Amino acid sequence: MSSGGHGFAGGFDGVERRGLMFVLSSPSGAGKTTLSRLLIENMPGLKMSVSATTRPIRPGEVDGRDYLFVDKARFERMVKDDELLEWATVFDNSYGTPRAPVEAALSAGQDVLFDIDWQGTQQLRHKARADVVSVFILPPSAADLEKRLHSRAQDSDEVIRNRMSRASHEMSHWAEYDYIVINHDIDAAFAEVQSILKAERLKRERRIGLVGFVRDLQGQLR
Repeated sequence: MSSGGHGFAGGFDGVERRGLMFVLSSPSGAGKTTLSRLLIENMPGLKMSVSATTRPIRPGEVDGRDYLFVDKARFERMVKDDELLEWATVFDNSYGTPRAPVEAALSAGQDVLFDIDWQGTQQLRHKARADVVSVFILPPSAADLEKRLHSRAQDSDEVIRNRMSRASHEMSHWAEYDYIVINHDIDAAFAEVQSILKAERLKRERRIGLVGFVRDLQGQLR
């Protein structure tokens, strides 16, 4: 059995399992990017979804690792041919999740992590509800969120004000998610998100090898 295969992603117990799409969403500054990185570093059998985008490649980025960089005509064809699980246009650039690599990973028992917003999550749920597990990360307070945005020292006061206003709109979609994690402390929030993924991996309906496993077990007991 290969390391990326069924037993590996299914909890090392040898029972074949279908992978899942693990979605993390949050307002900017609430900790989603850090939590995503910690999950990828600490959870074997989990890979990051690589989005296609029409925006120009930036220094240090690698095509196929950071994004799949495509032109607008190619992106429009992908939308038309239903090659994307979800997509959106943000500030004149389009972003989307190619369907084929995700479906291949799920079939091989590997989980795929998505760092997307509520609109992308709605699209994913519409196309593949049974495979989607969604988690919304909330800051403990508005003051805490503003402090985190200022501490990144990346944005002007005006940009931060806009992000705070957008955060309120994003948070209005919290009830559409399966799980809510309040990020008081990044280590505690990571432990909670990790627990959600571990439990979802054990769901009976995802463990497609259980029927055969239990049948064999019963045969040994006769």
